[in-house]
Amino acid sequence: MTNLLEKYGYAPEKDAISHNLELIAASLEKVVTPEILKDCFSAMDLTTLSTTDTVQSVGKLVGKVNAFPAQYPDFPLPASVCVYPNFAGLVKEQKADPDLHVTAVSSCFPTAQSFLEVKVRECELAVAAGADEIDIVLSLNKFLAGDLEGAGAEIAEMRAAIDAAAAPLGKKIVLKVILETGILVSPEKIAEASFLAMENGADFIKTSTGKVEVNATPMSAYIMCECIRLYYEKTGRKVGFKAAGGISSALDAVGYWSIVSTVLGKEWLDKSLFRLGVSRLANALLSAVEQKTVAFF
Repeated sequence: MTNLLEKYGYAPEKDAISHNLELIAASLEKVVTPEILKDCFSAMDLTTLSTTDTVQSVGKLVGKVNAFPAQYPDFPLPASVCVYPNFAGLVKEQKADPDLHVTAVSSCFPTAQSFLEVKVRECELAVAAGADEIDIVLSLNKFLAGDLEGAGAEIAEMRAAIDAAAAPLGKKIVLKVILETGILVSPEKIAEASFLAMENGADFIKTSTGKVEVNATPMSAYIMCECIRLYYEKTGRKVGFKAAGGISSALDAVGYWSIVSTVLGKEWLDKSLFRLGVSRLANALLSAVEQKTVAFF
């Protein structure tokens, strides 16, 4: 397989990236505004991915989202509610606003350790149930063994299956590919996985499942955004960036907003190209804007 870093002319410069991240971190307090905090709120995939999720608990979350505009009319809605695929239909049925998307983690999340046929079928079932967006996990068992061609082929097959399932419904499904950057560790592996996912049909590349020891980090985000920029320059196709896992404070959110702004520019700061996968962030953003403790979600 073609060396992907050579193909895109990318050699991660860790020291330079660290320096740029220090500059971003030093300026965060100055750039925080209610408007930016609300932008981050609108980019949220409001997530519940617990072993203890039930019809009642997921329905309660959707009910809170439905009630949110009446209580906070000056805020946007989150971009989506993100759930396990068996709850996609429930979210679709109960959500009040058509602009609120249904995101379903699929491909045997969070490990992707199963037969490809099972992963593909789960994606198809999630689309049929009402998912607007599918988050799948890079096949790390192949990628870490050096089988990049096999790992890429799995993404491409799920992309094709998702598109085929969506076509009769008249829908275009957003596909996010989770790289699990905390396991990849090295800048080169993160970059390689980023290019691989984009070449095989990812609409977004996503840092993490939130289910491993190290999840989203500024370093991994910066590298992924640099790869997105180079891929766009070479192909003309814009791919989105999603940070997920451990994002709980307003400054965390603005930090990722600032990385995207710095590396990719303002045109990427829209929910069509920027997402935050979160379970705890919503109240932190509300509290920061309202300047008081808010526990709505």
